[in-house]
Amino acid sequence: MRFIIKRDELLKGLLIAGRAVNSKSAANPVLSNFKLELADEGLFITGSNYELTIRTCIPYSRDDVEIIRNVKQGSTLVNAKIISDMARKIDTDEISFEVIDSTIAVITAGKIKYNLNCIRAEEYADIDLEPTGIQISLSKVEFSSLVSQTAFAASLKEQRPILTAINLEASDGYLTATATDSARLAKKTISISTDLKFTANVPAKMMVEVDHLLEGSESVKVALSDKKALFSFENTVIATRLIAGEYPNTKNIVPRITNYSLEVNAADFMKAIDRVNILSLDRENVVDLLLSEDNVEISVKSSQVGSASEKMDVFKFEGNNLQISFNSEFVLSAIKALNSEDVTFLFVGEMKPFIIKNPADESVVQIVTPVRTY
Repeated sequence: MRFIIKRDELLKGLLIAGRAVNSKSAANPVLSNFKLELADEGLFITGSNYELTIRTCIPYSRDDVEIIRNVKQGSTLVNAKIISDMARKIDTDEISFEVIDSTIAVITAGKIKYNLNCIRAEEYADIDLEPTGIQISLSKVEFSSLVSQTAFAASLKEQRPILTAINLEASDGYLTATATDSARLAKKTISISTDLKFTANVPAKMMVEVDHLLEGSESVKVALSDKKALFSFENTVIATRLIAGEYPNTKNIVPRITNYSLEVNAADFMKAIDRVNILSLDRENVVDLLLSEDNVEISVKSSQVGSASEKMDVFKFEGNNLQISFNSEFVLSAIKALNSEDVTFLFVGEMKPFIIKNPADESVVQIVTPVRTY
């Protein structure tokens, strides 16, 4: 195996595949390596930690500009961290790579020369990256909206693995993404030009990873089989395992009838919460909201440091007087995800889950459960 490659292109490919590599992979030390394979299409770089696999391809040329030359096809495994550090610190335009006797990778650039131990490619895990099952194509905008408006509500705790997923459900020409950690819920729906019917639980952190890597791409192809999800875009393929189990039934969580509504400017409301939240040291970001026809007041009380309150100047409230307490981080995250100038709160009662939504966009709904303070 031999090639000379543009240093910037190699580094970009290594960084993309490197997002799937765990340098402390004790279960299978081979996965601390990249699989490099020079084939007819170009240089394939694969990184994996079993849960997530990323394979990206650097083509021989792009827009008539040569990227890889002086080639001899082949494959090998090299330490992911070391070769990434090499490519990052080398300051020449090109890097030369050659495998000698299947055990040594000779990497040269200008005056520097590395002899890096390598492993036969056959030692790498057998990972299936072929798209199978149900397939759908989404635009970058559509995919990003599904992720950015839901992923933050997924659980970070592994006690209930199913809650660490984003549930994707398609039916009747719509695709809905749902995430919940049982204390809050985020749901985003988009229309799709197909009558596909499926449901899949994709790890939320993997969906976020795909969204990050989609930067600069116009669309992504999604393939869902029984146990894996495959995302393909540009010259990159990402595979992740699905989370087994039945996702909680969230269809009846969204209140159908509400008794109170509050509409405020999103930025003003978030700033007010942020200011009073300085004193919520011993209440885990719990904020109190007092609502009446002529007053909207946000307040915090702390037995350690004191209290703070702020009244909103501009608001629209309908309903009787109401006092409700909530986790300010949950509410702030929900408002940010809506990405709207104004935000509407719909309340049922002081201890019932409440809705947060963009009054101009019915496709996304956020639900937060109040906090009992007595």
